[in-house]
Order: sequence, then C-alpha cells, then structure tokens
Amino acid sequence: MTRSINGLGASVRYIDAPNRSIRVGRTTFAFRDLGLQSGVPLVLLNHWGAVLDKFDPRIVDGLASKHRVIAVDYRGIGGSSGTAPVTVDEMAQDMISLIGALGFEKIDLFGFSLGGFVAQDVTLKAPDLVRKLILTGTGPAGGEGIEKVGAVSWPLIIKGMLTFRDPKFYLFFTSTANGRHAARAFLNRLKERKADRDKGSTLGAFLRQLKASKAWGRQAPQELGNIRIPVLIANGDNDLMVPTVNSTDMAKRIPGSQLVIYDDAGHGGIFQYYAHFVPKVLSFLDALGRSKFKIGERS
Repeated sequence: MTRSINGLGASVRYIDAPNRSIRVGRTTFAFRDLGLQSGVPLVLLNHWGAVLDKFDPRIVDGLASKHRVIAVDYRGIGGSSGTAPVTVDEMAQDMISLIGALGFEKIDLFGFSLGGFVAQDVTLKAPDLVRKLILTGTGPAGGEGIEKVGAVSWPLIIKGMLTFRDPKFYLFFTSTANGRHAARAFLNRLKERKADRDKGSTLGAFLRQLKASKAWGRQAPQELGNIRIPVLIANGDNDLMVPTVNSTDMAKRIPGSQLVIYDDAGHGGIFQYYAHFVPKVLSFLDALGRSKFKIGERS
C-alpha cells in the first residue's frame, strides 16, 4: 500500500507533483512536496534564475523514493510572489522563515549553485535547524572566481540564444562528447512535465539574483569550521561557473565533510552522473553519525 502525504501518494513523480503555496509574512512561496512522510524532510534549493521545473526529476524522484522532498521557489522567482532579494543573506532568512512556516524543526538541506550559497548561510544562521547538508556545484563566500560568474556566463548565454539552445547546454556541461550527450539528456528531462508548469523567471529577478551571487563572491569568508554536521560536497572537475577549486576548499574547511568530484563534468556534474549521485546522497542521508572524512573521491 502506498503511504500518502497531504493527500498525495509516495509514488507520485516530481513531474506530476502539484504546485502548492504558503503565505509567509508578505510573501507567498511556491513549492512542491512529494515522497515519504516519515523522517526528516529534505529541502531543495536551486540555481540562479531557476524555477521549480528546473530541478532534475531523476534526482528528485530518486531522493523521494526514501525521503520526503520539498522543492521551493525563492522569493520573486517562478510562482513565489515579491521581489527577488539581492543578497544571499536575505534569501537565507527567507528560507528559515519558510521552513518554520511549514512546521519543520529539523531538516536536511540540499543546495545547488546559488542554492549552495543559501544553504551554507542557512546552516550558519540556524545550526540547530539543519541535520545534514549537501552542497553541489557551489562555493563559499569570497570563493575563487564566484564574483566573475556573470562575465563567464553572459557569452555562453548569448551563444545559447544564437544557437537556439538552452544556455545550460554550454554552462553546465563540458564540450566533450560525454558532456554534450549528458546535456541533451538533462535538458530533455526538464521538459517531461507537460501540465501545470511553473512560471518562468523574469529578467529582473534573474539580474537581481546575479547581483546576489556576485556579492557572495566579494563577501568576506565565513567560518565554515563552525559547520559541525555531516556535509556532502559534489561537483564536476571542470566547473566554469563556480570553479571546482571552491568545492575542494569547502571540503578542507568543513570538518569531516565528504567530497565527490565527477570526471569530464562541469557545473552540472550531478545531473550528468545522477545514477551515481542519487545512491550517494541516499547513503549519506541514511548513515548514522558523522562519516569518515573523504576528500577527492572521484567518479
């Protein structure tokens, strides 16, 4: 028998999960909720300009097979109301308020790219809230090359427009045969949902989030050694947007963290290697206590 969550079955796929919303102060946040009802929920925070339909359904469904998973839109993005913040600090405060409004006292937190910036800040601001932390395609405050994300991205965004391709084809994946194959497969997965798709990001919100990302890159480093929970870090070995060296740096600075680097992969390494990444995350979330320190594990 399938257990239900708020009227949904645990077997509901991400591409079929209904759009939901909750009012928090002056903001209505859009989210999707699926998976098992028991245990600590896993909250997903996505990349610059991303709405709910930009979460990889293979990753979400894989994680939801064992956990309750909640994907959210930031303020001013997609189906969430309001104006997009221009600092990671504001985004983190929003997420802490949202998690509280959803009634959760303890969560696991998964951040990709900009979401990883926000996830780090949430964990440092509310250390008792986060049980386990997953940081992918991301970097620390003041990290190498992060403030240049716009300068790196704009030429490839324009290239995408000129070649009639989603810019993520160039931004998230390597230019090798493996990278291009993975890019096409990933972008096709993002089109699988046909009904009730989320609203797209506006140019204004996109630019405001870029401003927040650049400010994060110029910000003074945070005390990552104060993160005393299990942390899993993953990236590709050739991340153009948030240079891979930042993943190595975080792993060195966060005690007991695990680092996975995917070969011949870029910013979207977790999407290219989702078949390895999902079991890795499930094992990490289900492990008791702190895992033995691993740095530089490659796949």
